[in-house]
Amino acid sequence: MAVSPHSFPPRKRRPSAAAFVSPNFSAQALLDSLLCLCQEISAMKPLHFLLNRYSNSMIRKSRLLEVILEDFRRDRIVSLSASASLCLEEMYIVLQRIKTLIEDCSNGSKMWLLTQNESIANNFHELTLDLSTLLDIFPVKDAGLTEDVEELFYLLRNHCSESSAFVDPRDEDLRFRVLKTIDQIRDEIVPDYTELSEIFSRIDLRDSSSCREEIENLEDEVQNQTDEKSRSDVIALIGFVRYAKCVLYGASTPESGFQRKDSISDLALPADFRCPISLDLMHDPVVVATGHTYDRAAITLWIESGHNTCPKTGQTLAHTDLIPNRALKNLIAMWCRQERIPFDVTESNKGGINGVTLNKAALEAMRMTASFLVNKLATPLDSVNDANGVVYELRVLAKTDSGSRGFIAQAGALPLLVRHLISDDPTLQVNAVTTVLNLSILEANKSLIMETDGALIGVIEVLRSGATWEAKGNAAATIFSLSSVHSYRRRLGRKTRVIRGLLDLAKDGPISSKRDALVTILTLAGDRETVGRLIEGGVMETVSHVMNSLPEEAVTILEMVVRKGGFVAIASAFNLIKKLGAVLREGSDRARESAAAALVTMCRQGGSDMVTELASMAGIERVIWEMMGSGTMRGRRKAASLLRILRRWAAGLDRNGGVGGGDLTMVSSSRMVGDSTTIVSPSSGAIVNS
Repeated sequence: MAVSPHSFPPRKRRPSAAAFVSPNFSAQALLDSLLCLCQEISAMKPLHFLLNRYSNSMIRKSRLLEVILEDFRRDRIVSLSASASLCLEEMYIVLQRIKTLIEDCSNGSKMWLLTQNESIANNFHELTLDLSTLLDIFPVKDAGLTEDVEELFYLLRNHCSESSAFVDPRDEDLRFRVLKTIDQIRDEIVPDYTELSEIFSRIDLRDSSSCREEIENLEDEVQNQTDEKSRSDVIALIGFVRYAKCVLYGASTPESGFQRKDSISDLALPADFRCPISLDLMHDPVVVATGHTYDRAAITLWIESGHNTCPKTGQTLAHTDLIPNRALKNLIAMWCRQERIPFDVTESNKGGINGVTLNKAALEAMRMTASFLVNKLATPLDSVNDANGVVYELRVLAKTDSGSRGFIAQAGALPLLVRHLISDDPTLQVNAVTTVLNLSILEANKSLIMETDGALIGVIEVLRSGATWEAKGNAAATIFSLSSVHSYRRRLGRKTRVIRGLLDLAKDGPISSKRDALVTILTLAGDRETVGRLIEGGVMETVSHVMNSLPEEAVTILEMVVRKGGFVAIASAFNLIKKLGAVLREGSDRARESAAAALVTMCRQGGSDMVTELASMAGIERVIWEMMGSGTMRGRRKAASLLRILRRWAAGLDRNGGVGGGDLTMVSSSRMVGDSTTIVSPSSGAIVNS
């Protein structure tokens, strides 16, 4: 058989820290702790099928030991000899390890446990021998046990010493059958339905829900493996279970009790997981030349927009190479699994999950699953619920990795999904558009979506008149994904329905959908021709509407529009000057930076009316001074430029607008030196060159 029985290395165990540390307890506390441990082990349920004999044996031994310890500490002040104390301390460690091993086997993946059957059986046997050794050397005659309990002690000792390593032949037979089936999948042989059914019945994976839980446990197991081959083998098991789930139990949506988060807007997102540009969860973190980390999509857009600086520090980038931050990516993936959040990873066209190169078995399992689901979707289904189940399974599969996205598209899923984009069933529509979104993450699929009859039209229709906000938001995210290709960005920007749909969603949708719309608008605004259409469509009114709820996204769009839109954009932004001033006063560093940059462009190109409007704000000069001392590097430079513009206006040096007003009271003095201004702060005496 091509797949060796030893191809799956021993599982990396996850004991508590206390499992290998001798306790520093008093005699009474040590006995109490041992008794508590025995009670916890005794209350455990034995493993259901694999290693049932070992787990049952350990639990029975623990119950006997519990009786012995109860008698040992009964109605007396405990005093232990040095040898007895040392023996009990070592017993504490052994019991901790027994408890951890049973917990780990009970809570982990059943399929992985099966592949580790022999190794874990040896672990149980070694712990039994350790316990036997401690019982042999324990000074039982000095313990003062009653006669009956002393006999029980010897019985326990004999049971431990007579124990021998045992692997259930039925478990081993099942293990080889699983490996043989995976070997068949690797060789592109479709597994026998009856064989699959028997295997999963014996492993106690009898429905979609248990298979879904098994897949999640296997995904956790991937993170416990230390080498790429082991992780790839676990991913092959994931593909095997996912395929069998669809074939044996059919496509299904989660039960009502299954809480799955499709949005992170309501969660406390760790600060280190946020992209400094988009402020959203990073899906593909990369490091730039300055050492700072950004999401790949956001920093790529930043660089393509003409910037050659680090957004966080303002430093000029020595190069534009983007280095993957795999350590952070793995941490984000683990956090998302714990919070039950989908984690769509942007990958290369090579098959892989979280940087793991997949083996042939894993890839073939994905291909078979994709083909099975697409073929099922192509056949007439009895009800909307049946169609919804298949589309949901495709949605989940397309979320996993680039290989699955490629296989689903190659199997011909897109034309079949198009008809469900206009479904009257809200859940089916959401699942269909989200599947298209997940497929669009793969670069090769973007052209398929743009070229498939009705696909783009269907996505736009969902954006404009989708049944739910979630559907509209995911349609906007799909357009964002497609617009990462420059030619598609321009093509999408020319569609009035796209512009109108995004602006309406940004204005009327919930926060999560607003963000999807705004980030897509920002992407489309990278094309100068599209900016004109955005202005005609009312982007300034939209920005004004969301300025209070999402200031960072709003001012970033405004900065882009006034920079690329020319005088028309600047003139239409006149009414937003005071709102920008409010952002300078109260916004985050990132929002203040974009607000200052937008104001500099507007004041330089819009004439004295713009400057007059800004200068009329009470305390604006103090706000600018504060930003020069505490903002980002780029924000400080923009603040200094803004202050210089106000000074020229106040001094009547603005050649575009004539003499400025004299109402602006400047809080500092300045000296013009060439093209730069040396500004002296009145409060600190600090000198700022801008």
